[in-house]
Amino acid sequence: MTDKSSTARPPIERIPEEIEVLASELESLFSQGLELRWGDEEFEELALRAFEAQFQHNPVYRRFCERRGTVPATVLSWRNVPMVPTTAFRHLDLVTGDHSAVEAVFRTSGTTSSTTAPGRHLASRLSLYRASLLSTFRAHLLPDVEKIKFVSLIPSPTALPHSSLSYMVSTAAETMSSETYWLVDGNGVLDSARLRKVLGELALQGEEILLLGTVFAFVHWLDELGGEELPDLAPGSRIMETGGFKGRTRDITKEELYNSLSATVGLAPNRIVNEYGMTELFSQLYESNLTQLHETRVGHTPPPWLRARALNPTTLEPVGEQEKGLLAFFDLANLGSVCHVLTEDVGRVIGGRVYLEGRFAGAEPRGCSRTMDELMASRRIAGR
Repeated sequence: MTDKSSTARPPIERIPEEIEVLASELESLFSQGLELRWGDEEFEELALRAFEAQFQHNPVYRRFCERRGTVPATVLSWRNVPMVPTTAFRHLDLVTGDHSAVEAVFRTSGTTSSTTAPGRHLASRLSLYRASLLSTFRAHLLPDVEKIKFVSLIPSPTALPHSSLSYMVSTAAETMSSETYWLVDGNGVLDSARLRKVLGELALQGEEILLLGTVFAFVHWLDELGGEELPDLAPGSRIMETGGFKGRTRDITKEELYNSLSATVGLAPNRIVNEYGMTELFSQLYESNLTQLHETRVGHTPPPWLRARALNPTTLEPVGEQEKGLLAFFDLANLGSVCHVLTEDVGRVIGGRVYLEGRFAGAEPRGCSRTMDELMASRRIAGR
């Protein structure tokens, strides 16, 4: 959306075209998959082009950058592009381009606090999001098969139209699933009887499946089973789980969950893949269990169009490679909003892989809080 008071900015008819050109280029690159090798120079060029587009056509973000004295002409690296904390998505419509181009609004679950506004991500180009999620989904979950049956403990997008996770699973199912079973409704209620029936029939038929669910969908299901073992799934089956391991009712370790799932459905723990994502990022990171053999579990692999760093929670300066810090991501799939996102997740970044360590304990990290204050002041100036 343009700022009509500024004569330095391009005329309105040029804005959609500029964003569209870069978005089309990125979509083509994403569609080539993870085999495409991205050098640092290529990523840098695309990241700086994305920053310039967001600076020019996202009024709140532009004022935020100007208050910091950071403009495209002075930024030489994506690392110096101003970051937006995930909390900003709760309060600001961070759209790069015309608001009328927004195709979908994805919202966080809002389960962390009943008094906190849920985050939201306005998607102005779903085809770019699809290209990103399909490439990573196939590479990490279906590297060896074209199609497989999906058994989902994640609600369908019809049941939860504003869930980015539901959208992700549905989009993948459109091209990679021979049949999809949705077994959790929009209120999070699992159809346990139908799940038992579906898994039993597919196991009897020797059908390979992809079983998908959040950590606590699996936990509640296992609690209902009470230790009962089901018929073993076909050996080529696999499981995708996502979400944190600390819940409202009880905590569980990753090892406990994986061992329970393994014993229940007869799959080795290395057939279980963790997906790490969030509403505020349009790219996902996965463990590489199905594509690489590991004696121990390793970190999450980002796609080539995403870069990750661990930062000091107070100064927001990078920490050493072996040190943990707040995780920040530069995600080119976020072209339609803001690419550089600061999270409240804690972890290490070693050799480009992300090793998760949970959420920041206690109050909002000081660096995030200061940044959020600046963003809210920028919104008042921009009138958004």
